[in-house]
Amino acid sequence: MSVSELDSKGRLTLRKETREALRIGKRVLVVSAGDHLKVIPLPEDPFAVLDGAISIRKTFGELRTRAEEIATKEAEKKAR
Repeated sequence: MSVSELDSKGRLTLRKETREALRIGKRVLVVSAGDHLKVIPLPEDPFAVLDGAISIRKTFGELRTRAEEIATKEAEKKAR
């Protein structure tokens, strides 16, 4: 654990030891959790992390068409 200060522009610098221990790259997600902040490291390539997580045999075009159909139906429901 270490104590850090915000600079005059409100930026926070994490110590090298902290970044290395948490394997933090260039991007993090900062989430307000009530009385504290959560700093969540983001992967350099988020799509690489998801590779193989979902097994879909449909093309992107097929998925997009289906999504557009669903969105149209939802819009029609709200218009009534």
